[in-house]
Amino acid sequence: MVFTNAEIDETIQMFRSQKLDIRTITMGISLRDCASASGAQSRQKIYDKICRYAENLVSVGEAISLEYGIPIINKRIAVTPIAMVAEASSDKSYVAFAHTLDAAARQTGVNFLGGFSALVQKGYTRGDRILIRSIPQALAETERVCASVNVASTQAGINMDAVRQMGFVVKALAGRTASTQGLGCAKLVVFANSVEDNPFMAGAYHGPGEGEVVINVGLSGPGVIKSALENLEKAPFDTVAETIKRTAFKITRMGELVAREASRRLNVPFGIIDLSLAPTPAVGDSVARILQEMGLERVGAPGSTAALALLNDAVKKGGIMASSHVGGLSGAFIPVTEDEGMVEAVQSGGLSLEKLEAMTCVCSVGLDMIAVPGDTPAQTLSGLIADEAAIGVINHKTTAVRVIPVPGMKAGDWVEFGGLLGGGPVMPVSTLSSKAFIDRGGRIPAPVHSFKN
Repeated sequence: MVFTNAEIDETIQMFRSQKLDIRTITMGISLRDCASASGAQSRQKIYDKICRYAENLVSVGEAISLEYGIPIINKRIAVTPIAMVAEASSDKSYVAFAHTLDAAARQTGVNFLGGFSALVQKGYTRGDRILIRSIPQALAETERVCASVNVASTQAGINMDAVRQMGFVVKALAGRTASTQGLGCAKLVVFANSVEDNPFMAGAYHGPGEGEVVINVGLSGPGVIKSALENLEKAPFDTVAETIKRTAFKITRMGELVAREASRRLNVPFGIIDLSLAPTPAVGDSVARILQEMGLERVGAPGSTAALALLNDAVKKGGIMASSHVGGLSGAFIPVTEDEGMVEAVQSGGLSLEKLEAMTCVCSVGLDMIAVPGDTPAQTLSGLIADEAAIGVINHKTTAVRVIPVPGMKAGDWVEFGGLLGGGPVMPVSTLSSKAFIDRGGRIPAPVHSFKN
């Protein structure tokens, strides 16, 4: 891959003033060969394998960052969904497996390890049931472990029993981590159509269709896109889309350079580049501000969904032009607490939970990092999950819910999580009851357009 001097200068400017970074280098590791009838033996195999493969992950990431002058913010690990590995044992709780993962994460120095997960879109196995029951205690007692549960897919429909259960799991986890304002819920994602190669937390896991070990890289760069649009005040949308596409192309080429170098040094196959515009609480690193550059007074104004659709599509097109290995989620995230522009829109009253839900029809993922009142009923949380799952299933896209019912707080209160998780106002949730709907259980069938064979 050859870069001109002008391209190098432009990229340096992106790093220095536009907050471009490699958000994460994530090593995916298969644990399928760690299953054992003995839980203790299985956990030892898991710990040994993670530490063997990932022992140099952090040092290699730091070396590449130093040598190339490229900020690499996080180094992470994703593993096979633990429900698939642990169910070979006779254990009746998987909390001990979570502690093993946490110990391996500390030993290797990564900031998060994803894969305390279950895939239940069409039904439960014994291991799935145990893992989901273990989530509140497991995430409350560990620091770096992240969990996810896939409750729906376009091919299978929506497992409403799992949707109902996850509302109670989120509620219980918030209660167990009340001393940190329900922060444990920031480590749990409920998916529809989850992907096997997502490098971002909290939803990363190493899918069963993946190889033994792989390097996936997640990019960011909302500030770069915003900067590219600043001189296009009256340009037509054709020009806006083309500008975003070209900018995404440049970002992706830089990301592939890092991914292939990490792959070479670690002697691990290169997997995918995930070009997701992942914002941070820092000013100038906001997806919301990109939408405002297109002419919206604030996110939430009429036109917000159309603007986000244009952004998401152009980012994907630019990434695909630049690399044959674009995967993961690739698009624009719209978390609330992690994006200062989104926080301002909520504070001003311009952005509601209902408008956010509409925007998730066209963005990457869904209702993300949203603080809600601590007394929100579990079935209401399940209703939010069901709505997002329906959007994902019908639109054949990944959607997710990462919602935090903050114990003791009400709508309008301010919650602070710190770091990349940021902070923001507690958003009001409809007080209309979803209980009778959620308590039906069963499965919402797959849509007719799922039958493509």
